[in-house]
Amino acid sequence: MTNPKLFSPLSLRSLDLAHRGWVSPMCQYSCDPASAPGVPTDWHLMHLGQFAAGGAALILTEAAAVSAEGRISPRDAGIYNDEQVTEWRRITDFVHSTGSVGTKIGVQLGHAGRKASTYWPFSGRTGSVPSSDFGWESLGPTVEAFDGYAAPRAMSEADIATVIADFAAAAARSVLAGFDTIELHAAHGYLLHQFQSPLVNTRIDGWGGDEAGRSRLTLEVIDAVRARIPETMPLLLRISATDWVDGGVDGDSSVRLARLAREHGVDLIDVSTGGAVAGASIPVGPGYQTRFAAQIRQHADMPVGAVGLISTGEQAEHLLATEQADGVFLARAALRDPHWWQRAAHGLGVDLPWAPQYERAAAKGRY
Repeated sequence: MTNPKLFSPLSLRSLDLAHRGWVSPMCQYSCDPASAPGVPTDWHLMHLGQFAAGGAALILTEAAAVSAEGRISPRDAGIYNDEQVTEWRRITDFVHSTGSVGTKIGVQLGHAGRKASTYWPFSGRTGSVPSSDFGWESLGPTVEAFDGYAAPRAMSEADIATVIADFAAAAARSVLAGFDTIELHAAHGYLLHQFQSPLVNTRIDGWGGDEAGRSRLTLEVIDAVRARIPETMPLLLRISATDWVDGGVDGDSSVRLARLAREHGVDLIDVSTGGAVAGASIPVGPGYQTRFAAQIRQHADMPVGAVGLISTGEQAEHLLATEQADGVFLARAALRDPHWWQRAAHGLGVDLPWAPQYERAAAKGRY
């Protein structure tokens, strides 16, 4: 193929990405809640470093909580203290020194809200974690619980102000930790999405009541983060573009949110779906979320990333060549093959640089 779009460069503010194949945030649930809560480990170094060696242009970390209470599980990573910054810096330095294509790395900042303090997937248990097992009380827009979880504490004005300040402080720490960009997690039923979704946010004060009220927390977090990072650093926003339930977030409301986010300084929307409520009927299949990325790209007039069962270089190239997205985020495909980008480049006729230690694997005509 001549000049495939997948392997063309993209710039966001001053961040130059070698191509448009990126690593999606994927929680690893691998921190030690007893000795070093929220501190990334050698597992994170290996997990993220392998994608740099494999030719990814941009890697996003798993959700790094902006406070201890914001972690999804006791084993989740955070970026709310100095020890965490030091360990993240070790990882960003490693990625920058390892990436064969000048790999960049960004951190996803998040707060789990009413989905916090839950058991991790391979724990063998489900539901909320009690205090006896390193759990804590969660927060939410109201006292209504997510299905099967403990009821959260309804957030006060002071709680909301604290969360906004926590996002801002985490952004400043992210700069110190050497990250090239920041993504705000406003998807998958976590706190910012909880406030955004009318299925969850039934408040009648200034943080709810209508779409403007429900969008307020996300926009104030964007403003607070934008104020603490360099003007040259791009800011990404992951959203759930639909709740897949009548009366919830949908494509049209997500276009409106994306337009506002652009006005407040967001440079790219990472378009995912779902997670606000249990029991949604989701038509999962290859590229099942990309139509929402295309809708936002067309009607909000800003760059978007597509994610969701994108598995081959040809599929990714089609999404980009048909202008459904400006970049593609990979998750399961990257876990299956940490050198996915080398394989995709080979299939599309592109000579992507290899890490020198692996150059023998790049013999012409082979993979």
